[in-house]
Amino acid sequence: MGENKNCNEEVIIKILGKTDLNLTDQLKLRGVIEEVLYLYDVTTKETSLIVSDLYEKIHYYIAIKRLDGLSQRTLDNYINVLTCFSDKINKPVSSINTADIRMYLAWKSKTIKNTSLNTIRSVLKSFFNWLQREEYIQKNPMDKINTIKVSKRLREALTDEELELLRSACITDREKALVEFAYSTGCRLSEIRDVNVEDINWSEMSLRVIGKGDKERKVYFSVKAKLLLKNYLQSRKGESNALFIATKGSFARLGNRSIQKEISNVASRTKINKAIYPHLLRHTFATLKL
Repeated sequence: MGENKNCNEEVIIKILGKTDLNLTDQLKLRGVIEEVLYLYDVTTKETSLIVSDLYEKIHYYIAIKRLDGLSQRTLDNYINVLTCFSDKINKPVSSINTADIRMYLAWKSKTIKNTSLNTIRSVLKSFFNWLQREEYIQKNPMDKINTIKVSKRLREALTDEELELLRSACITDREKALVEFAYSTGCRLSEIRDVNVEDINWSEMSLRVIGKGDKERKVYFSVKAKLLLKNYLQSRKGESNALFIATKGSFARLGNRSIQKEISNVASRTKINKAIYPHLLRHTFATLKL
């Protein structure tokens, strides 16, 4: 690297150019500046463009996780968490420190609950552990980031009476089938959404679902659920492989929000003093089966 150019004269000219002084006063000021700078060599500040490699590493990490066999749902969650992080912390991975992580989590805590914050922490920890194993970083900034405390509240299941009230409040064939299927199988919301008619073994009253971690398991449903499902399938309009579909338009598969709204609408017709949602039916299934 060559020696830096002496920029004293350039600096003096730029300073004088910033003033509104007349020529006489400019010459006086120039003399003062030259006297002050006589013992100094002003050089240009050497700057190099610092390019963040964070996004590149995230892309590589996701590709490896895909090869590891993670479900698309899990990969999408990783992508969302890490992309948001990279947008906020635009630094090379080797420069990211514990303070950066803490500031980011503090920023996120303003808009999300601690349970969601712990999910973000878990994804970041996995990512930085990988960076350290691959020797992209020497020190792991996540080592000092503890699990965020979450207040544990017992989720109160529906009683037998409340379950009957919910059943009685169903009006349409789809509502009746959906509520009974959700309770009878104990399926997660995403599992209910993804069920296809062809997945069902009617003689066994069972079906295989893909749950968390892309793991397959067999679940069973009751005779009552079977009868209500059969009745719903016979009465519904539209052709679709999906078990639960929209009643209008393209008769598309019901999404998470549509299923939640359907159950919430049924619950609003009752006098049950609880927030009722798909996971509560799953919890009720687990509780009443004990």
